[in-house]
Amino acid sequence: MTVTRAHESPGRLTWQAFRRNPLGPSAVAVLLLMGVVALCAPLIADYPSGYGEQVLAPPGGGHWFGTDDLGRDVFAQVVWGTRVSIVVGLAASALAIVAGVVVGVAAAYFRRADAALGVVVDLSLSLPVLPLMILVAALAGPSVPTLVVVIAAFSWPEVARVVRSQGLAVVPMPYVSASHALGGSHLWIIRRHVLPGVAPVVAVSVVLTTSRAVLAEAGLSFLGLGDPDSWSWGTILHNAQRSGSLATAWWTTLFPSLAILLLVVSATLVAVAYNDASDPRTR
Repeated sequence: MTVTRAHESPGRLTWQAFRRNPLGPSAVAVLLLMGVVALCAPLIADYPSGYGEQVLAPPGGGHWFGTDDLGRDVFAQVVWGTRVSIVVGLAASALAIVAGVVVGVAAAYFRRADAALGVVVDLSLSLPVLPLMILVAALAGPSVPTLVVVIAAFSWPEVARVVRSQGLAVVPMPYVSASHALGGSHLWIIRRHVLPGVAPVVAVSVVLTTSRAVLAEAGLSFLGLGDPDSWSWGTILHNAQRSGSLATAWWTTLFPSLAILLLVVSATLVAVAYNDASDPRTR
């Protein structure tokens, strides 16, 4: 058994350890379920628009999550809000990951650029993120693309710092030095050796950055800086606060809040389980 495990690939060992942890697969199942809800929203509930006859009706058979101050079904709002919230989270995360990986790998590989890039990253991390996000979103105007760009612009420094730390451990490796000695180009070495070396932390960063982006989108939308023409979990909370039903109709805020909590907790559990599974000391 020991010999067999010695010849198994690191990826296979990581997957086996991840699968043995019940929290990891369960959290992945929750995230996949949310993805299915986002994709199949038109098949699950009608788009919430217009007015309804039952105003602020509590959860019941006709309306599982109750209705809001205009009689619109809260369950339909949460279902359709899943689509926008996840799209914004994934898109903002993708932009932040690309920018963070480029900066982090460049800082780790090109030592002369490390000091300058480090100053940029440290300066970005020291900025008051939430007030600046609010300011930029307010000046640019409420829309989904604006939210994606604004959230990504303030999320990449954390990715860059993590990737740089991992890259500093990969660049001095003997196989990287051997590639230099054999005349390998910088681009080839980065693509062939450095990027695979930082891939585990990038995978964790994707999940965590997406959950943070969903939180940021919910916060900005709650403040009225989201797209008024589309539903998101933050928009539901904003409408409840604006209409005054925030304190009188608990169901208008409970269910979108639970959706946000469920996504963030699931993403965090996936990241923790994967990090433990990829570390040989904790397998």
